Amino acid sequence: MVVAPFLKWAGGKRQLLAHIEALVPERIDTYFEPFLGGAAVFFRLAARGRFRRAVLADANPELVNCYQAVRDDVDGVVAELRKHRNDRVLYYRVRRRDPAKLSPTARAARLIYLNRCGYNGLYRVNSSGQFNVPFGSYSRPVICDEPKLRAAAAALRKVKIECEDFAHTLRNVGRGDFVYLDPPYVPLSATSSFTAYAARDFGASDQERLATVLRALGTRKVPALLSNSDCATTRELYRGFERIDRVPARRAINSVGHGRGPVDELLVRSFDYPVATVATVMAVTTLKGGNGAGGPRRAGRSMG
Repeated sequence: MVVAPFLKWAGGKRQLLAHIEALVPERIDTYFEPFLGGAAVFFRLAARGRFRRAVLADANPELVNCYQAVRDDVDGVVAELRKHRNDRVLYYRVRRRDPAKLSPTARAARLIYLNRCGYNGLYRVNSSGQFNVPFGSYSRPVICDEPKLRAAAAALRKVKIECEDFAHTLRNVGRGDFVYLDPPYVPLSATSSFTAYAARDFGASDQERLATVLRALGTRKVPALLSNSDCATTRELYRGFERIDRVPARRAINSVGHGRGPVDELLVRSFDYPVATVATVMAVTTLKGGNGAGGPRRAGRSMG
């Protein structure tokens, strides 16, 4: 089973993996991803054997618990998921449950179930931190993808996963490491804003803090790559960086159908660090990817 995300997530990076992989350094000691989301980039690089260690983090405690539970007790998560079914009444009953009163495995299964059966795969909470996405009315959603969950558990086995602010997670990062930053995007419109992944939104001041952190990483010559929407706000935030690539993407999640379509996104490097060539990526895959986690694939071409 190829390692791949087991959650749907707003702004997921599966469609941009080729572009992102082309901007990854040849050698990585510790891989840092402080905005975990669906973890598409982590799973791709793990399948390639591109790093020695990894530190994953997010400010969303439900998301962090989910990854920790899959890592530590995938059997328990699978068993809990098998109790769920695609039913409107059950969905709202599960949605009303207080996750703090559940075991880690039941709490993880609750999140996966709501993610698979909720409207449009959204994760959204109100000001009290309560999940409030309505039932999705899918005909046959895959609630328990056991092979995918077990492959994810294997990739996460020795990974540190923490619930922290991005600045805290990156306090000990060094030059031999690599940081991928995929924050809640600066919204392009009122209907494209999906920053409410936790009780507190990721707002303008957080975007400014993140730009400051990326500049500091560049000054220290720590390789880092950030993705965000291409708009006036982000172009101003990242003005002066040595390498900024513009890549096409499709907004798969929006509150209105006509808001889903092709848009440009920005990939900003902390500095112009050397990246792995296609030949290097293929060689690494051949040497380290032979355990069934992922086969050779051609890396994307840098647009920078």
